[in-house]
This record gives sequence, structure tokens and C-alpha cells, in this order.
Amino acid sequence: MDPTSFGLVLDPLFERHDTGVGHPERPERLTLLRELFEKSGVTDRVTRVPLTRAEDASLLLCHDLEHIQRVDQACRNGERVLDGMDTAICPESAEIARHAAGTVVELCRRVAAGRLTAGFAAVRPPGHHAERDLAMGFCLFNTVAIAARWLTREGGLKRVMVFDWDVHHGNGTQHIFDDDPSVLYASVHQSPLYPGTGAATERGVGNALGTTVNCPLPPGSGDEAFLDAIANQVVPAAQGFKPEFILLSAGFDAHRADPLGGLEVSGEAFVEATRQMMTLSSELCDGRLVSVLEGGYDLNALAATALAHVTTMLG
Repeated sequence: MDPTSFGLVLDPLFERHDTGVGHPERPERLTLLRELFEKSGVTDRVTRVPLTRAEDASLLLCHDLEHIQRVDQACRNGERVLDGMDTAICPESAEIARHAAGTVVELCRRVAAGRLTAGFAAVRPPGHHAERDLAMGFCLFNTVAIAARWLTREGGLKRVMVFDWDVHHGNGTQHIFDDDPSVLYASVHQSPLYPGTGAATERGVGNALGTTVNCPLPPGSGDEAFLDAIANQVVPAAQGFKPEFILLSAGFDAHRADPLGGLEVSGEAFVEATRQMMTLSSELCDGRLVSVLEGGYDLNALAATALAHVTTMLG
């Protein structure tokens, strides 16, 4: 891949989402990642995508207006948590989350238009647990879901795939697209584990039956089970669906070093999973592949694995 055709979202703004002392989804996750990316020279080989704010019209693609207003108001009021003790906020959080969503949409817009071939967005707060009307699991707005729906509603595409390999099931993303046949949602995740959704029997509803593919893995599962689920369940589902664009909810908390997960996936397996998604996107959608950071809470494992992920995507 021509490196200049690869888009990168990496900005200190996302480190200003202050979750408080001791919170696992902390600014240092991106500080260390950004420093490692800069030191490695990756940031000099890509096209940087400028910050873009998501207005209400974009957020409304996936969220109720009341939810959007409640997030904004809670941050303006200086509240420290929203919809549960795990989702910490600060006065800037709503604006930062709007910029995460808007900038990922801008990255996807450029890839869909052929201005870029692929890309990676290191943003926070993460998004895949956010429901239409509820913040949860560290997430305020569902960034990847907003981008996927923008592609089908505004970007002229008929079929988009979201593949989520975070150790926690992306309940919000699944529920937003439960009845939407234009989006294939596939997830490989640990079960049992928060949030308790993602059974293999959850397959979508109505006209979208079959466009949800869940691959729950028991605690202690490692590289073989992780890669087998991708090769034998996710890839065939994608080949049958024939997406025109692939979005990755790329959490790295299935890594064996992560304190919040119970899987034993290695950095090398994430690289192999990345290669599989690159091959799939090349076969099905002219390489249109955008990866968006979700979880990952061991600082060193997150930074190193994300760097290996992006280096692999660059070729």
C-alpha cells in the first residue's frame, strides 16, 4: 500500500477526556500509543485526518435526541459519571466524543470516496457499548455505528460490515443494527463477561435475520480459538454478505496481558487477524478497511499491539 493513501486519526485532543484517578479507560492509553507511533516513524508515513466535529444530525443516525442532549448537559453541569458508575466524564467529554465520531466519519468518507485506501483511528472515549439511548461501558456515543450508518445513509453504500474483536461484546452496535439488513455485525468476544450479551443465538431480527454473527469464546481461550472463529465464522459470513466497506471495532483487550479480559490472545494473533481482514477487504471491497480503537487497558500491550496492527495495514 502507498503509505500516503493510509489515513491516521491521532490527536492529543482525545487525551483530554479525563476519567479520574484509577479509571482503566485513562488518557495514558493514548498518550503512550501516540508517543510510540511518533517514535516508530509511522506518523511520518501516513496522511493525517483533521479533527471534525459531529453535529447532531450525525449523532441522530444512531442515537435519540434526548440521549445526545443528556450527554451534553451532564458534561456542562460538571457531572463525573453518566448512566452508571463505570462511564466517567469531565466537562470536555461530550465535545471530545463528538470529535471522535465526526473524525471517524470523515476518515470513512475519504476512504469511500477513494481519496484514501484504508485507515486507523486512535480515539477515545470508545463507543461500541453505547446504546441508542444509554451511555455504558466507558462509551458515550457509538462511533463505529455512526460511521457505518453514515456510509449507508449518506455515503452511497448498500452493504457495510462491522467486525468487533474487542474482548467485550459490542452490545450497542449489535442492537443499533439488529433490524438493519444493510449492516453485517460480527463479533468475537469472551463469554461470560460484561455486558452479558452476544450469544451465538443472537442473529438479528426481521429482514436482518442472519446479519448478526456472534462468536463467544470461553475464558482462557487463546490464539487458536480466536483465529479459528475469524477464519471459519466471520470470514464466511462476510463472503456471503459481500460488504462494500469493512469497519473494525479494534479493541485490544483480548490480549493476554489485559487486566479486564480473560482471553489469552497474543500480539502475533492480532497481526494475523489484521492480515485476514486486509485480505477480505481486498477481495470484497477494493481494500476499503477502517479500524477504530475500542478497548485495551494494559498500556504497553495496547501501544505495541496497535502499532503492529497499523504497521501490518501499511504493508
